[in-house]
Amino acid sequence: MNKATNIRIILILLTFTPSLIHADLIIWANNGQDKVTQDELRATTNAESVINSVWDGSQISVFGAKNEVIAFNVILESPVTQTDNIRVTMSSLQGPHNFTISGKALDTANLTDELFDFNGRNIELFYIRYLQIKGLSLLSYGSTAYDERHTPKRFQRPIGEYFIGQGTWYDRPDHDKFYPEIAVPLELHTPFSIAPDSNQSIWIDIFIPKTALAGEYTGTISIYQGTNVTSIPVQLSIKAFTLPDIPTAKTMVHGGNIRHTSLRYVDDLWPNPGSPEYEKMEEISIRHAQIGHRHKISLLRCDASTPQNLTSEAKDQLTGELFTSERGYDGPGIGTGVNVLSIGTYGSWRSDWFADASTEEEERQAMWENADAWVNWFTSQNIQTPTEYFLYLIDESTDYEQTEKWAGWLKSNPGPGKALKSFATIRAPAAISETPSLNIASCWSSRDVLGIWDSVATHFISNPDKKLHFYNGARKERGSFATEDEGISLRVTAWAQFKKKIDRWFFWHATYYNDSQSGSGQTNVFRSARTYGVDDHLQIDDAARGRTGWNYSNGDGVLLYPGTDIQFPEDNYGVNGPFASLRLKLWRRGIQDADYLALASSINPTQTEAIINRIIPKVLWEYGAGEVSSQEDPTWVKYDISWSYDPDVWETARLELADIIEQGQSNVKKTTHTLSPSLSIPNPFYAHSTLSYSLSEQSPVSIQVYDSKGVRVNTLVDHKDKNAGIHSILWDGKNRSNQPLTIGVYYVSLRSGTFVDRKKLVLFK
Repeated sequence: MNKATNIRIILILLTFTPSLIHADLIIWANNGQDKVTQDELRATTNAESVINSVWDGSQISVFGAKNEVIAFNVILESPVTQTDNIRVTMSSLQGPHNFTISGKALDTANLTDELFDFNGRNIELFYIRYLQIKGLSLLSYGSTAYDERHTPKRFQRPIGEYFIGQGTWYDRPDHDKFYPEIAVPLELHTPFSIAPDSNQSIWIDIFIPKTALAGEYTGTISIYQGTNVTSIPVQLSIKAFTLPDIPTAKTMVHGGNIRHTSLRYVDDLWPNPGSPEYEKMEEISIRHAQIGHRHKISLLRCDASTPQNLTSEAKDQLTGELFTSERGYDGPGIGTGVNVLSIGTYGSWRSDWFADASTEEEERQAMWENADAWVNWFTSQNIQTPTEYFLYLIDESTDYEQTEKWAGWLKSNPGPGKALKSFATIRAPAAISETPSLNIASCWSSRDVLGIWDSVATHFISNPDKKLHFYNGARKERGSFATEDEGISLRVTAWAQFKKKIDRWFFWHATYYNDSQSGSGQTNVFRSARTYGVDDHLQIDDAARGRTGWNYSNGDGVLLYPGTDIQFPEDNYGVNGPFASLRLKLWRRGIQDADYLALASSINPTQTEAIINRIIPKVLWEYGAGEVSSQEDPTWVKYDISWSYDPDVWETARLELADIIEQGQSNVKKTTHTLSPSLSIPNPFYAHSTLSYSLSEQSPVSIQVYDSKGVRVNTLVDHKDKNAGIHSILWDGKNRSNQPLTIGVYYVSLRSGTFVDRKKLVLFK
């Protein structure tokens, strides 16, 4: 280290201590949503800039609910010299009455299996790998930057007249920088080194079990460099409420099937069923599903078009059997199914269903028979998790006549298959006018230039036979999935999903390693940020985009990275399972936020709505109508992003929501009656939960459920004579017509003789 560098670090120590100095390292932390590129030395060059809601200069402080994964990011800066032989560990977190949240030391000789046994691993550490951003994602920001504000903040060029950017790719502040992206288990990079004038991020996930006691927990992160050690205190505040097992913001991600990943793991595109290679891929497929579940994502790992083609793994995903401790799973949604099944994804059903049909009438009969088979299969299964299943008719087709024909055939089925819903990726306005029989419209764009989207959304949301889904993401109206986008991007997407009552968000692929659509072939996803489209030139006619080509995009189709990569041996870790992207973890943060929004809204909808409108004033079709547009093309709507890029703004809002939830629960406890009989209800109340009541003497009992308007929706006990003592009722959250009730506030009234006990119930799914 030279003399100038010594002076610089001494000045930091004397004037401000926002970070910890450890030998040749400067250490600080954030929540990971402010992405730190690999070249940045923020604490070294600007001491005050690193203070944030997680890091006060010496301690990491985070909060979360039960059944939630909270995360933060430790940044190790190595100015000037290379730093070697670094190890990072985290202790258990100790809380009230010695309740402990801990990780687990793994057997280094058996890492390939132990890395994917999540029992007892509530704390996980990850070594972050970086990818160089050589060009902007066309699918996320459009082919022409007519409004520079539509690109991520750190990629915006100087803005000139009419908001048009000035300069070239090299005028974008983060051009060619290395962005954090791949979360590799730290055990596979211990010890590690940091190159001169660069940093290394270590990401920490902490799962808070449902059984955890509310209160303050403390632990320590230790950074070792040779014989030197620096300890960072960690404080976790656990709130007195629990997030649901089934996310409010439901998702669907095509995880591919065995052939999408087998080339990387066993060097065989089509391993024979029953072969060792096939059995190995089945186990790896299970680990994909479990990683998705730990991130609250519904990951589809099959393309079955008939019930007979469903693998046992796919069935276990639906029942939740795959997500039990016996199968090596712990985390959010233990024992809960994936809540969705797409039949014949991307239209693959047609080759099976119509294989023997030569006329249109035979095709219709085949569709009815196969639909009957699916509905009969579902009704015969013991699937406790409410599950949406549908036939994926067609993908991004403008042949509306064909789509309507198939949707109409399903709808007119005289048998039980009439209950099978139809799905297509299609513009929702076109679905209303051109395919009225379609049940589920999954949309890409929603910019409301013509002012029609409010009525379109209302049509889908208010109609019990319709559902509105969205898929993928692009800037302007929502966040994108691009690697170079801000860390809050996918948080925006989940909030937008809640605000606009969108049933499900679909991301088209998680393991698109072979870019067959562009002809680019197998991608080394550990080295190339570009995963989709053509990289054929440094743009000449539009020098602002950097490297580009047809649909050039970073991270598109890839949310999981292969733990074994035979095709690119220089990046082969040799473990039998995938690694999560940071984008998957950031999306999880938004999905968990939506659970906060739902819980808070059920308690104080007015205050919750005010928070939503403050954080995301405009999203999706709220943009467009009445905005300033180009006279040449009214779809060129010019506006800035409505939300804040600052993660601390979002964390403040999350804390406000937590306060609403805890205050609401406190109020419920204060109104508990001590009358006899006495009724006990868990709040929030989840479908298939238990109500209990006690009687001091034998007497007739009636228990009724009312909605917030006082309308009776169900009778749980109808004037039955009950003995003295404690009794319980398992209620599935349905009304007297056996239909699921919507999320919201209800009241349960227990009457016995002249005594009445009435309790407020917050129903959650």
